[in-house]
Amino acid sequence: MHLTFVSLGIVLYFQNNLTFTFDPKGEDLRSRLCQGLLTVLGRQFGPRCQSTCLETLRILSRDKRVLGPVGTREGMLVLAGLARLRGGTEGGDSLQGEVQIEEKERVVVEALKCLCNVVFNSAAAQQVGADVQLARGLCARLHATRTGRHEVGLFSLRLLFLLSALRPDVRGALRRELRAVGLLTEVLECTLDVRWVGPYEAAPPDPQALPIPAEDNERAMEALKALFNLTLSDTSDEDGDHQLRLITAIMRHLLMLKTQTEDKTEEAHSHAINLLSNLPVSCLDVLIDVPVQGGQDEYSGKNMDVVQVLLDFMEKRIDKGANYKEGLTPVLSLLTEGSRYQREIRRYIKTQVLPPLKEVKVRPEIGSTVRNKLVRLMTHVDMGVKQSAAEFLFVLCKENVNNLLKYTGYGNAAGLLVARGLLAGGRGETKYSDDEDSDTEEYKSAKPFINPITGHVEEPMPNPIEEMTEEQKEYEAQELAPALTPPPSLHSSGVDGSRRHVAAASLPARH
Repeated sequence: MHLTFVSLGIVLYFQNNLTFTFDPKGEDLRSRLCQGLLTVLGRQFGPRCQSTCLETLRILSRDKRVLGPVGTREGMLVLAGLARLRGGTEGGDSLQGEVQIEEKERVVVEALKCLCNVVFNSAAAQQVGADVQLARGLCARLHATRTGRHEVGLFSLRLLFLLSALRPDVRGALRRELRAVGLLTEVLECTLDVRWVGPYEAAPPDPQALPIPAEDNERAMEALKALFNLTLSDTSDEDGDHQLRLITAIMRHLLMLKTQTEDKTEEAHSHAINLLSNLPVSCLDVLIDVPVQGGQDEYSGKNMDVVQVLLDFMEKRIDKGANYKEGLTPVLSLLTEGSRYQREIRRYIKTQVLPPLKEVKVRPEIGSTVRNKLVRLMTHVDMGVKQSAAEFLFVLCKENVNNLLKYTGYGNAAGLLVARGLLAGGRGETKYSDDEDSDTEEYKSAKPFINPITGHVEEPMPNPIEEMTEEQKEYEAQELAPALTPPPSLHSSGVDGSRRHVAAASLPARH
């Protein structure tokens, strides 16, 4: 019987390896095939037979409507056993010794892929995964495995990410009981080859070093996604300031690295920014508290290299012109909070985004500078994008309404001012340093002529009379004369007026 399922599995695998949608008419057959494959996998067959069955089950597990047999406790335990996770604690320590043969490693990888699909597509499987403590087995695996086959680590991290994303109870257990934040931090240190030269300072990457290998980058991305889930809520109590500042330092290191392609580098930086946005703002000083190359002390000796990387990332996301909500707002939020609470960060960003104003004859939303791009976003149709861009510029202006209007114009800033109750002017609630920005001579001379609504000097309207002939002027004056002549007044001076006053005075008084 099992040979029949294995043969059918081979046929299904080669015919449907790239299939992700299925004909509803075959649901019953596919469901029974899932059950048969699990029966075969539950017996002691060789790794080649197990791999074939798992590859077939992996394809079937893309169809959430046939996962009834797999989402049971028995089905999940079969897969967990083949992935060396069964029992929660025994798989991690023995994986290296058991999976020396390629075929056995292939079984582990295919079982992990099946678990990822099943957990993603089946709520029942998510519940069973929590009950049988898959997360504990995954943490044991990651504790014990520092080298070995790339895919074993990759899909272990991916399954951990899925469980932490879909099950809040698993997320809490990972943080409190399994200390997964520290574990994933160690995974990142190892994967990114972080070498510490200070308490929260990683050695800078060698300019001549090769980019991060593609496999290391993939594992790092999965670890970052899982860490993001674990730091969504307040982590200060469970993980402590030291752990979170350590993560911040690793994120700084990652932001200074390059991968083998520009798109992969952008993806890595995006995950790093998302994670940094979850951390307490008190940790952000780690990003700039690094010795400056060349000994420049312009920003109190703080290193602004990573801040420039974040600004470049922000501008690149603006230029893409799509998916602003997910792609742009996280970096805007991070830069806003960093500017609000780190004076040196705000000063540096303002020099890049809002340099001293010289061009005052063009509307602030027109042009290709970073300021122009951000001002355009202040009137974006998406409320979240609009608010994020406006808040960022407002903080750069030290939450001073007059300073904001100088750079954006009243029309662009109106939405923020209404939301903050600052239409009449004033400041936000955050306290900033007292140093004032000096205006350029160009701005000072043009300031009286700037339209506060549009934020620029408007060209004077042409005088229509200048181009008229004398006959045209006389004709227009005659046309306007009746409209400009006032009606006679009851109290106007002259003979008629006097008579009216006399007549009115001679009338008998009425009592």
